[in-house]
Amino acid sequence: MTIFKETLDEEFLTVSEAKELLTDVEAERAAEEDRELRFELARAVEHVNRFAVLEPEESRELVEDLLALEHVSDEAVAYKIADLLPRTRTELRAVFAQERYALSGDELDDILDVVAKYA
Repeated sequence: MTIFKETLDEEFLTVSEAKELLTDVEAERAAEEDRELRFELARAVEHVNRFAVLEPEESRELVEDLLALEHVSDEAVAYKIADLLPRTRTELRAVFAQERYALSGDELDDILDVVAKYA
């Protein structure tokens, strides 16, 4: 038996924004005595609690600032940078490793300058 699922909508979120949403879900589940957190949900909550550094508003502003740069045209890359908050060129190059283009040192420095404002 095969069950087909269809993607109806897709939206990028930073880890901080996901933390905010999962906190609401966790509180809702905690209010009900007989409901437990499923394993996957508990792991997701643990993950966002560990890795969310910025506030949701700050992370959204960082993504907008990154997308304003001409070097960052892909929305997925901007969200990945906002989640990882790279501090060095080497860390930032790892984000762009799968892309078909390479950025110059000045372009990498421009991106790191924007990230430094928030980190």
